[in-house]
Amino acid sequence: MDLKASSDDSAGTVTSSVEIRRPGLVPYQEAWDVQRALLARIVAEDAPETLLLLEHPPTYTLGRRGGREHLLATPEELAGRGAVVIESDRGGDITYHGPGQIVGYPLLNLRRRTGGDVHRYLRALEEVLIGVLAAYGLTGEREPEHTGVWCGGAKVAAIGVRISRGITMHGFALNVNTDLSYFNHIVPCGIHDRPVTSLAKLLGEQIPMDEVTSEVERRFQSVFGPVR
Repeated sequence: MDLKASSDDSAGTVTSSVEIRRPGLVPYQEAWDVQRALLARIVAEDAPETLLLLEHPPTYTLGRRGGREHLLATPEELAGRGAVVIESDRGGDITYHGPGQIVGYPLLNLRRRTGGDVHRYLRALEEVLIGVLAAYGLTGEREPEHTGVWCGGAKVAAIGVRISRGITMHGFALNVNTDLSYFNHIVPCGIHDRPVTSLAKLLGEQIPMDEVTSEVERRFQSVFGPVR
């Protein structure tokens, strides 16, 4: 699957590469604000398409499909674990973000890349993540009824996006060294009968985050085109 942007577009100048930013550990709300600011600049052709690769402090987010019934603890109990609950405008149900998880927020001009085909975009994100797993000798799988990436029947990466003014927002979360016990407080993505896993659990050892993030960059470039 190839979602590389054309360098020739009658609607205006298309940036030839996607800018990569690695801001580190960023609170969810702050990263959301950055996305919205970047989106406005990309629409105005004042900024290049961008991929944010970061981590969040412990955060539970509810997507547009809701999922509060899938929250199994009170906000007070979660606060005791240092976690917050935020209602997001992304697609999907409830999920968890935290340290040891690579969160990717691509801000791409979907109209130029796919003519606005969201389904094709979601499959491309899955392809990126399946490629990352393959680099570690793992077989990533798609589920016909659920968006995301699975390995051995357990979900290792969640995907939830929003398209605003033709630009993609939000994105994917890949569990690398994530403390999976945080998922015990929710029904992840509203799926009752499937566990959640991580690269560390699958491989039996902690994996350097920078190493995996670099692999995400490489796989993203293979699907979406040049990065810088």
